[in-house]
Amino acid sequence: MSTETLIPVLTALYKDIQTRFRAAGVENPGLEARILVKAALGVSDADLITGSAQTYPQADLDRLEGMVARRLAGEPPSRILGSREFWGRDFVLSPDTLDPRADTETLIEAALECFKGREPPKRILDIGTGTGCIAITLLAEWPGATGVATDLSAGAVDTARLNARNNGVDSRIQVVQTRWVDGIDVESGAGFDLIVSNPPYIPSNDIESLDENVRRFDPILALDGGDDGLNAYRDIITETKRLFNPGGIMLWEIGINQLKDIARLVENAGATRGRTWADLGGIPRVVEISHGDK
Repeated sequence: MSTETLIPVLTALYKDIQTRFRAAGVENPGLEARILVKAALGVSDADLITGSAQTYPQADLDRLEGMVARRLAGEPPSRILGSREFWGRDFVLSPDTLDPRADTETLIEAALECFKGREPPKRILDIGTGTGCIAITLLAEWPGATGVATDLSAGAVDTARLNARNNGVDSRIQVVQTRWVDGIDVESGAGFDLIVSNPPYIPSNDIESLDENVRRFDPILALDGGDDGLNAYRDIITETKRLFNPGGIMLWEIGINQLKDIARLVENAGATRGRTWADLGGIPRVVEISHGDK
């Protein structure tokens, strides 16, 4: 018996999956159908357009149907594929890591802008690194830099190390399992020029109201920011002052409607809030902080 099945018109399969996704209320049925079909069958966009007759191993068709079933059950495409593109690079995901969002690319934009026209940072610290996408991206953008990335989760640390290897920066980054910056010591002149963090910032009582694909598939450890969502920021701002080189800055990703509370927290800590960057939706998303003179 043949192990291959002939699909006279590939487009028919593609459209059938779109229809199933649309009926299930998937937000972008065409895009998500295309992503899964391409991944499972190894076809191109051109193949989907022409719909020419081809043969596909039954195993590939079964894999595609499995992917479709997982999506219909609510699992995001990135979790199904096990990777996410971030700033033009691929990052492996694991159950211990957040699925990087496009909003977090705002932090990369802010970092590049902060050092535009000046010497790039030589040392970078990423607190709560998850997949490592922030630190790894910055090291790729600044080939002369080295970095340290921390995470409390052993699984996240392993994932970040894998992503560092996959993206060719593993020789320039140390990924450490620790709570925030516990055990991260610096000698004189060996501090950090840039500290970045996308910590948990969802108030505990808001977790249940998150989108299903976030609540079910992102780790709670990386989401829950305590009663007001600010627990991590309080810890980080008090624990990092000793780690800066002169002139060093810190960039935080923050949540919706948190800017005023963050500004108050920074002021109470004796630090200085600098610029703010909005994401593509116009929401204040990244805040610059320093411990220099106001």
